[in-house]
Parts: sequence; structure tokens; C-alpha cells
Amino acid sequence: MADLENTLYLDLASGRVVIAMRPDFAPITCARIKELVRGGFYDGLSFHRVITGFMAQTGDPKGDGTGGSGQRLRAEFSQERHVRGTVSMARASDPHSADSQFFIMFAPAPSLDGKYTVWGSVISGMEHVDRIRKGDAARNGVVVNPDRIERMQVAADVEGDAARA
Repeated sequence: MADLENTLYLDLASGRVVIAMRPDFAPITCARIKELVRGGFYDGLSFHRVITGFMAQTGDPKGDGTGGSGQRLRAEFSQERHVRGTVSMARASDPHSADSQFFIMFAPAPSLDGKYTVWGSVISGMEHVDRIRKGDAARNGVVVNPDRIERMQVAADVEGDAARA
């Protein structure tokens, strides 16, 4: 049985992506992501940077890679590897600069291992992540007319609502 409190539903135009959160790796990050999700922060945000064969990045309210929620997170590095489906926090050069932006891996990237906070993995719907509009490699993956998160929810909230109905 899935831990619904640590499962996220990320809805795209093409379908639902289910993410299993890993608070055992990144408890502070997972708590903050759930807080943002429950506040509707991610709803409507774009996948502003998407690089074929690498990753799809979202979580910036400005849509250009420079924004966030305004609350920096301390790095929670682990031995977890960046493989297809890994969900990890984006950051600047400062290891403790992650905020709300995160990325989903299309393929393994060992060069990221131990340098970015891994907080989850896609457990279903990776085919929808694969369909996210890709950016221009010459422009570091910047996407023109990007795909957006329609809605992001904590599964326990969705399933709880269904049970009460």
C-alpha cells in the first residue's frame, strides 16, 4: 500500500504523474514541497527548462529559472543516484540555495549524484514526463511556449476527499 501522505499527483495535459516522496533522504525538503503543494504553489507553473535526454525543470513562478517561493532549503544530499524518474531539487552554485524549483530526470546523470537533494521518484506516468515540450539545447534548454503543471496534490488529500464524499 502506498504512503499517500508521501505521494504526489502531478497532473499534466497528457495525464497524471505519480511521485513517491522520500522523506528518509530529505525530510526538510519533502515537508516544504508538501507545504507548497497544499498551498497551490505549483499549479499552473511551467516546465521552463527541459533538455532532451537529461531533465525537465519546473517550480519557478517567474518562469525563467530565477524565481522561487522565497524560502531557501539546506542541502540534504544522499547516496541516492540520479536515474530516470528521479526527482531532485534545482539550485544555484551555493549547495544551500534550493527553494521551490525541481527537476525530473529523463536519463541517468551520475555527475549530479551527491550534489543535489533527491526527494522522490516517479512511480507511474513517466510517459507523460517524456512528452513535456523540450527546450532549445543552444539556449540551455529554455522552452518556448512551455507545458505547465495543471495541478499538483498530495495523494492523501485527494484520496481523503474521495473517501468523505
